[in-house]
Amino acid sequence: MDFAEQVDERLHNLAKPPGSLGLLEQQVRQVFLSWGSFQEELRPRHIIFAADNGVVRSGVVAQLSDITYMQSVHMTEGTSAVTCFCRCHGIPYEVVDVGIDSEDAIGVDRKIARGTADFSVQPAMTREQFACAAAVGRERVEAAKAQGCNILSFGEMGIGNTTTSAAVLTAIAPAGSAFLVGHGSAKGNYRLWFHKEQVIKEALQKYEGEIQTPEDALRCVGGFDLAALYGAMLACAEARLPFFIDGFITAVALACAVKTQPAVRQYALPSHISREPGMSAALRLCGIDEYDVPIHADMALGEGTGAVLGVVMLKTMLYAVGHMATLDGINGEAEERHRRRMEKGAEHQDDR
Repeated sequence: MDFAEQVDERLHNLAKPPGSLGLLEQQVRQVFLSWGSFQEELRPRHIIFAADNGVVRSGVVAQLSDITYMQSVHMTEGTSAVTCFCRCHGIPYEVVDVGIDSEDAIGVDRKIARGTADFSVQPAMTREQFACAAAVGRERVEAAKAQGCNILSFGEMGIGNTTTSAAVLTAIAPAGSAFLVGHGSAKGNYRLWFHKEQVIKEALQKYEGEIQTPEDALRCVGGFDLAALYGAMLACAEARLPFFIDGFITAVALACAVKTQPAVRQYALPSHISREPGMSAALRLCGIDEYDVPIHADMALGEGTGAVLGVVMLKTMLYAVGHMATLDGINGEAEERHRRRMEKGAEHQDDR
């Protein structure tokens, strides 16, 4: 019996109808296969890559880009949504500054530059900068693995990164794909949405001859956070380390990683469906259907909030697998109880 058969036998033998815990069973099965062994303890780490995006200078967002810096500070202080989620459940986390527009670094200092270039004018980053960003992602995964982590979750922070993600997704998606550009955090602002779409369209026309691979797309119209996520996901596959993606931005990074190295899909766990219209398209590029995603809660914050909730659900399921009664045990107990009842009934008959 190979290990996959052992996993199936163990899950099917839990004291419940087979498959009745749905996606939770599917995800814990995927995690066991990623590890190549049965482990009872989940040792997670949540990694947030933070960077500014030069394309905000073209007017594609309604917020100040300074929010990237301030929210990253709140993350390090444990007062952002995702870090509150982490603290509530005892999940270690780190904020990795790969390109916040500030003199000082926030969290783990891996600053490549003070934000990318404005891709409406020139490529977002040089080839050297892209390689550095991807290497940061790889390095943080290797560090987590060395510290004994057996599962990761990813998040991001960067004003303008729904624009960069929509641009990258449009570049790698099949021609004619529709509704890949969403409102981002400016929900209902149709004038801004139209401008954002035009900026992306014109940029992709500008770089049409230059974008031949997902890495080209990330370099020309992506962001340092996306490139770091991409490198991290490739590293997870090499390290046999399962990981949760979050919403739209991490799904786009995953689509790039899977296109580059299809084996990455085996280690990627979806957590929630973002309300960004490109989310489903990005997942489909990875071979993931919307119905394969456990959380449908109309979330669109980012930061890895959904990914952390995915870790919490997996931890719950892993505990259940290790502590639930088994069908073999229950069937044996039921047969024994039935035998005793029959014997007792026979004794009553003899007494009469």
